[in-house]
Amino acid sequence: MGKHGSGAHIVWDWNGTLFHDNEAIIGATNAAFAELGIEPLTLERYRELYCVPVPKFYERLIGRLPTDEEWDAMDAVFHRYYAEHRVACGLTDGVPTLLADWRSEGHSQSILSMYVHDELVPLVRGFGIEPHFIRVDGRHGPSGGSKAEHMVRHLRRLVGVEPERTVVIGDAADDAVAARHVGARAVLYTGGSHSRASLETVPGVPVVDTLEEAVAEAERLAA
Repeated sequence: MGKHGSGAHIVWDWNGTLFHDNEAIIGATNAAFAELGIEPLTLERYRELYCVPVPKFYERLIGRLPTDEEWDAMDAVFHRYYAEHRVACGLTDGVPTLLADWRSEGHSQSILSMYVHDELVPLVRGFGIEPHFIRVDGRHGPSGGSKAEHMVRHLRRLVGVEPERTVVIGDAADDAVAARHVGARAVLYTGGSHSRASLETVPGVPVVDTLEEAVAEAERLAA
């Protein structure tokens, strides 16, 4: 992985975008909340409140940032629960065809996720879609931060990819922040962690309800 053909480039988010894991995410979040005695959230309420960095999300719910000890305990519970329940999740509808079509048009694509790298790569590989990407990067180091600096490193590793012809497709406002940080564009998808209302507060970024619409917007923005 590393080089690519000519044309526009998409940086895909994984969780909540290509990978439809909402049920595992909300279950893991509520399991983590139980560590602090926080009442469980519905998926709808989660999508209204969720934000990055994740400790700020917890602050919205309990009125303060978790202590380091609380964060470590909640983080461990979250990842343990998620690892057990992600096996019941699959790709978002239409993903294999969208990836194949984008690649066949001479464009390139990659994945940048805040999911731990050593878990992400075999998961992507297991769905048989890895050949569509010139690079797959997950998170190295502690969880809970923003994607912006990770995006800087990701684009530096993509030979010949130009930020001005790059579009980030993700389900969180932080994806748009990361895109802006490197001079790329973004399209936000309503099928994951954020509600449409929260995504529409991000200025100048298209919000779509399907990944087909996201790819069409990406092609327009990168033209």
